[in-house]
Order: sequence, then structure tokens, then C-alpha cells
Amino acid sequence: MTEGTSPIPLKVALVSMPWPIVNRPSLQLATLKSYVEEKSAYTVDCFHPYLHLAKVIGIETYARIARSGWAGEALFAPLLFPLMKSQAKQLFRQSLLKKGSVIADFEELVKQVEQSVSEWLRTKKFDCYHLLGLSVCFFQLLPSLYLAAKIKEKYPKMLIVFGGSSCSGKVGTSLFERFQQIDFLTHGEGEESLLRLCRYLAGMEKSLPDEILSRQASLPTEVHVPKVLLNDLPYPNFTPYFNEIRDIFPNEVFIPVLPIEFSRGCWWNRCSFCNLNLQWSDYRFKSGHRMVAETTHLAKTHACLQFAFADNALPSQEADRFFTRIAATHMDFDFFAELRVISEQSRLELYSQGGLRTIQVGIEALSSTLLAKMAKGSTVIDNIAAMKLSSSCSIHLEGNLITEFPGTTAEEIAETLTNLDFVLPFAPLQAAVFFLGYGSPIYSNPKDFSIQAILPHSKNKKLFPKAILRGMTMISNSYRGDREQQRKLWRPVTKKLRAWQDFHQQRKNKSTHPLNYRDGSTFLIISQERISGKTLLHRLRGVSREIYLFCAIPRNMSEILAAFPTISNPILKEFLLEMSNKRLMFREGTRTLSLAIRRQHHG
Repeated sequence: MTEGTSPIPLKVALVSMPWPIVNRPSLQLATLKSYVEEKSAYTVDCFHPYLHLAKVIGIETYARIARSGWAGEALFAPLLFPLMKSQAKQLFRQSLLKKGSVIADFEELVKQVEQSVSEWLRTKKFDCYHLLGLSVCFFQLLPSLYLAAKIKEKYPKMLIVFGGSSCSGKVGTSLFERFQQIDFLTHGEGEESLLRLCRYLAGMEKSLPDEILSRQASLPTEVHVPKVLLNDLPYPNFTPYFNEIRDIFPNEVFIPVLPIEFSRGCWWNRCSFCNLNLQWSDYRFKSGHRMVAETTHLAKTHACLQFAFADNALPSQEADRFFTRIAATHMDFDFFAELRVISEQSRLELYSQGGLRTIQVGIEALSSTLLAKMAKGSTVIDNIAAMKLSSSCSIHLEGNLITEFPGTTAEEIAETLTNLDFVLPFAPLQAAVFFLGYGSPIYSNPKDFSIQAILPHSKNKKLFPKAILRGMTMISNSYRGDREQQRKLWRPVTKKLRAWQDFHQQRKNKSTHPLNYRDGSTFLIISQERISGKTLLHRLRGVSREIYLFCAIPRNMSEILAAFPTISNPILKEFLLEMSNKRLMFREGTRTLSLAIRRQHHG
């Protein structure tokens, strides 16, 4: 018998409620199932009721609600709190409103959601399970609370455990205190916690570990959360998801995006606004060799080639090894990953050769002083280099510009507006309005950012009754400080962001980059599209061409002068200034970056 084996045939049901993406299984459920079953004789069954809901309301409708986040929570609010119906409806419309229309009637959708959960429960027999676990991540809170309440109605003796990124620390404790349908709540990483809870329920352990909150014991102030060795984890088991997808959509061909995990935590972990690492006590990662073995195993087992790393930041050196080895498999992988800013072209080229097609990069700001307030560890030229070099390597970059950041000055807004002109050719960023995240450095040191008081988020006030929300610790919060001033300051930036997005949507020739060059060996011809007016052509000859190509990555003045000793400092400065004025190069301090990329076709 394997380690932790119990003579009691304990059975566990793990559930992931809406709103994950339909074509993506729950990594949390798949990892917990494989771990507990490897370490014990317990049976773990996984359920994805969000697939059933997508069938009921339609895949396209489900996808739009899932992308909006808050709209999904709003649909479950009236089912838990009937008096919140009108406010939840406002939030739903606010979250989905686009050009004067929404996708469907709110009341009808609420009925469909209620019927979907009831029908799903009717077809399942949970009386054979000893424990039901709900993995609660972003925008799964109200759906999970609702299902837990319905489970308790039907199976009063069923024990329910909550865990996940939205249940860490005081957030989890405050949920536990207010919602009696939760019997246990795990803090931090779930593998060992779930296994220990199972052993306790099976009578194999006399007491619960500290990291599990229960009705019999309060959570200690200092909690030791057990950590697993990532390289030793069994591969995630996605088979239950694939079985459900075949049952629910028998006539649809689904080729899912499989989530995979290279690391936990963030090796930087300093950004002042970030609270994404509450459940991780430190940064750890798998080896590149292990990651290759896991990825190829999952690809061949499930006949999938599209993967999304769930990491907050890939481990750089092991990622180098991974993409090198993955490229050697000659399999046509398509990877998504979240990265810190990379301004090294050779590394991005390596990742592209290994199948990295889309990246989410923490751009966040286009003002260097604002980036310093955010503790990003990068400057504007680093950000722009990442945008330019990813494009030149045929990697699509997605990123956010955090608007209404507390303490932003008029000078930082002016710098942002100016720098938006330089990034026009690259994939546009999305506006992400600042929210005060529980556990972030700003949350812990609010006075450093002119925050006078921490308040409930306006959207949470439309979801939860006052009596429940009062005193709760929530992941998303608002604040009293300079919010009104920030709203006014950031309006021009938001407007310019929309113009940037419209420019890329309306471009007629999307097979070429908006700012590209063709090399004639002794000259360059640069094509520059603009928001208004005809496309401009520029020609650079001789040493001007050579300097432009040399600055394909950020270069210091001293580097340029050393590489081109025949050029004097004044002449070089004049040339770089001219290129900057034309928005063909970007300058910050002593560093300069060429912005055009070599002409290539973009599908």
C-alpha cells in the first residue's frame, strides 16, 4: 500500500464553479486529484459544472460573461442574496455594456443559472462522498458559496472545504466566519492540506493541521503551510474534464488549452500593487527537464498542443532550458506565458522557436517615475523594448496600463501621453483601473500612497448585503484619498488608449507591421503608419542605417560612440534627436532604442 493509505474507502468530490474559460480545465482540481490519489488509497472525483452552464446559456454568452469577471459574480448574487438583485443587475450591465447593448436579459440569465445548478445537482449523487471541496479563484466566490448552500440543503451532513487563491489569510477567515455552509477552509497550498484533511476524516490523524480552519478550532496567528517539492508532483490528471466535455458537448470538437505550472510565486514579488502571491510563501520552480517531460506527456495523452502557463512569472534560466528542449521535439506547440519585462532579443527568439506565441507582460506604466512608485524594477525604455522585440520575434504581447494609480502626478500623466505616441505601432495595452488589493504592499502601507482609509470596493457593495460586507476582508478594495483627482488626471490617457486600440482594429493592411523597415544593405527604407494622414516613408543611408540597426536593442550613448568612432558626440545627438522627434527611435536618459522592425508578414 502507498504512503498514507487508509483502510477506509474515503471519497472526495472536487468542484470548479463558473467562470473559468470553457476550453480550459481546472489545473487546481487536476493537481489535487493526482496528488491525493498517488499518496493514498482515497478516491478523488473532479467536476466542472461551468461546462454545464455554458451548454445552457450558450458558449458565446458564457465566454463573454467569463471575460468580464464581475458580471459572472453578479448573476449569482440574487441567488444568495435576493435583496441584492437590482444592484447586481446594475453591476451586470455596467460590466457588459458596450455601445448601448448587453448580451441578454439579466433576470432570464439568473433563472438559467439557477436551473443549471439545480439540473447539474439532480444528475449527480454526492451521498457517496465524505468531503466536497471547492476551488475558489478569481470570480468564483459567489458561485462557490451558492453551490455550497445548495449542497447543504440536499445533503445536510456533507462536509465542505473551501480553498484557493481567493481564500488566503484574512480573506478566507472572514468568509469562514460569515458563511456557515463552509465546514473547513485551507490556507495556502492545497496538496498536503487536502491529504491531511482526508487522513483526519478517515481517522488516520487525531487533529487537524494548523493551516486548516474548522468549526472546532480557530486559525492560529502564525500558520505553517506545508510545501510540496514541485519536481516530485505527479502530472495533473485532466481526464475527468475531457470525459465531461465529451458528455456535455458530444457533437462539438473541443481542443482545449491545457494549463500547466512551471513555478509558484514570483521571483520578483515586489510590485507595490500586486497581491497575486498570497497563497505562496516563497518562489519555487520545476526544472526545465521535468517541465518538458510533463508537457510532452500531457500533449500526447490528450492530443493537445496549446498550453497556458499558470505562473505569475516564468523562471528565466529553467525557461531557457525548457524552450530549447521543446524546440528540439519538433512538435508544433503554442504556449501562453506571463513574463516580467524581457528586453533581450536572443531570449525572446529562443522562446519563439520553442512555441511561445502569446505573452502577458507586466508593462503597467509608461512613466519611469510611476514605474518606480509601482516598484516594477523597469523603466519605460525597458517596457518599449519588450513590446518592440516581442513583435519582431512574432510573439503577441498583451499587457495593461494601470490607470488612476494613487499619487500619480500631472507630470507623470504628461510623460505617459507623450510616450503613447512612441508605442503606437505595437499591440495596444488595455486600461486596468487601479484597485487596492488585499495583502499588496500598498494595502499594508497605505499612507505611503496618500491613502487615508481602506473601503469596500464599489462592485462588492453591489454584490453583498451591508451586514455581511461590513468587516469582511476582500481581495478587491477601494480607498479614500485622491481618487477623484486621479479620475480627472487619467481621462486623457484613457481616451488616447482607445484611439490606439481603434488604430489597430481599423488598419487595412494587417499583414505588415505599422512601423517596419526593408534593408537595402547600404540603406534602409522605413514605412511609418500614423493615426491620421498618409503613411510616411523614410530613407536612411550609410552610417545612419548602421546606427539605426545597432540600436535594435537599447544602447547607451557610450556604446554607440564606441561602435562608431568617426561620429562626434554632437552629430550623434542631433541624429538621435531627429529620429526621436519623428517617433522612429525612443530615448530615455542616455539610452536609445530603434522602434521599426524588419518587414515581415503577420498572419
